[in-house]
Amino acid sequence: MKDATISVRIDSELKEQAEAILKQLGIPVSVLIDAMYRQVVIQQGLPFEITTKQRPKALDEYTKEEFDEMLEESYLQAQKGEVYPAEEVFEELKRELGTVKK
Repeated sequence: MKDATISVRIDSELKEQAEAILKQLGIPVSVLIDAMYRQVVIQQGLPFEITTKQRPKALDEYTKEEFDEMLEESYLQAQKGEVYPAEEVFEELKRELGTVKK
């Protein structure tokens, strides 16, 4: 029997974006919340992994030795012909970021 109410405050833009997606999927917000709660119980925790992605180092975070090693490795790869056209590299990055379909 459904007899409990949940009230939360979230960013209005986030709410609108999520509800637009749910509407396209034909899923009411209440069904999503119910499913999420059920999964928390089944999983005995969150039904997805929460992580902090490690960001790449900024240039000024490398030691001189690390930077020189990267340059040397890049130079050796170029000498061996292990190169790719910039267009291919950017297209692959776009696919990985989800901005272009495969």
